[in-house]
Amino acid sequence: MQKIKVEETWFKMMGPGVATHTTSVKLNNKTLIIQLKSSVLREELSYGKEKIIKMMNEELGEEVLSKLMLV
Repeated sequence: MQKIKVEETWFKMMGPGVATHTTSVKLNNKTLIIQLKSSVLREELSYGKEKIIKMMNEELGEEVLSKLMLV
């Protein structure tokens, strides 16, 4: 159930620009694994990993994520 909620939250928070380049959203333990089509976008998002984790956890209402992997 949490995996679905995390995926929905990713698309909601990142908006259509990032959503079109996202090919896969997976939750493995407390690690969010995001597969992206764009290496430029991957690089750009990597600078804000901590902020993304914090925002996602706040939106989910609990600490679901502790790590973000962009592949």
